[in-house]
Amino acid sequence: MSENRFPEFDNTQKFIELGYNIAYYRKHAGLTQEQLAEHVGISRQHIGAIEAPNICRPISLDLLFNIAEVLDIQPYKLLVFRD
Repeated sequence: MSENRFPEFDNTQKFIELGYNIAYYRKHAGLTQEQLAEHVGISRQHIGAIEAPNICRPISLDLLFNIAEVLDIQPYKLLVFRD
């Protein structure tokens, strides 16, 4: 009988909030999804899925750092979630 000694994690809501933050800062920077995608080297559809409401699309730290660089913000700003 094995007992799971580690908690189960569900980061779904955090990835959804991350997408909202990316959309907010992208719009603030005056960029379209297509422009941001081109700058970070991914498809417009991928950015669209990341930003889509209520869709959990996990992204790598590399992509998060690249998006923050293009948006000219500190990466932590994308990880500040509203209550």
